[in-house]
Amino acid sequence: MEWIDLRSDTVTEPTPEMREAMAKAELGDDVYGEDPTVNHLQELSAQMLGKEAALFVPSGTMGNLAAILAHCARGDEIIIGDRSHTYLYEAGGVSALGGIHTFVVKNRNDGTVPHDEIEAAVRVDNDHFPITSLICLENTQNRCGGSALSVDYTQGVGRIAKEHGLAMHIDGARIFNAAIALDVSPAELVASADSVTFCLSKGLCAPAGSIICGEKAFIQKAHRARKMLGGGMRQAGVLAAAGVVALESMVDRLREDHIKARRLAETLVELPGISLDFGTPASNMIFLQLDNKAPISGEDLVHRFTDKGIRINASPSGQIRLVMHYWIDDEALAQVTDAFKEFFIRA
Repeated sequence: MEWIDLRSDTVTEPTPEMREAMAKAELGDDVYGEDPTVNHLQELSAQMLGKEAALFVPSGTMGNLAAILAHCARGDEIIIGDRSHTYLYEAGGVSALGGIHTFVVKNRNDGTVPHDEIEAAVRVDNDHFPITSLICLENTQNRCGGSALSVDYTQGVGRIAKEHGLAMHIDGARIFNAAIALDVSPAELVASADSVTFCLSKGLCAPAGSIICGEKAFIQKAHRARKMLGGGMRQAGVLAAAGVVALESMVDRLREDHIKARRLAETLVELPGISLDFGTPASNMIFLQLDNKAPISGEDLVHRFTDKGIRINASPSGQIRLVMHYWIDDEALAQVTDAFKEFFIRA
């Protein structure tokens, strides 16, 4: 069975062009810095994000952790949103492996934390307190409806960081989605940040890998952290080749995913028992909420959709996240729409 998989954009598979590039990739030992394909990917990434240097890592989780380890000493504190991926879904690595404390601030539904609340979270110099070293943002903000943080907002956080001698890191797993949503360059979005990570393996369709970008001295520290975390790969150009194709040919295409998300959301919100948790999708994610008028529960819908070859996830509260990506074409979108109508109109 060919699945229509809406659970995440992490389910994407490499395109035929990527598979060909992987098969023909020029290789070397990346631990020695001798893999030409990895080196090209890192140079291209740094250029696109407007930073001095970049580092290829196996995953976004490792990228965020390596970046935070490079910025912070043991016992330092980071300011981080309560709905951020690093705080919720990265196994507490900053604490378990870095000995780093978290000061958790509340994300608003648009993904932001008010500037004054971030500033209030910065510790004063006192022996009783951990030392605030880093502010962490996420863009797009996954658990806030895939919302995109604006250039102005991010610059404001950057000013707070500079005023207090702090660094700023952006988990930009979907930073290219944010750039498309806001119609700005990714470099503009991260200009205020000291470091940024982004994923190649989500909407960009590469099979694995993420990138850390920042100044050369910072990347040298992140390189050491990657080694400690077991992320040094050898002939990694096999994976990097797909990443090069992703950056050269898949970024602008993300706009199609955003359009499809809005189209589907506009149809589904007309069905009984369905509302949009975060309003019109800001990027490629739709967050649906089933209420007591819904003729079927989220759990039952997951099972019924599975029988139709459609994969979705639903939370116990009835929230459903649908994620658009390269492999959801117009035909798949029509099948999903028909399936929803069958269960919500004809049920």
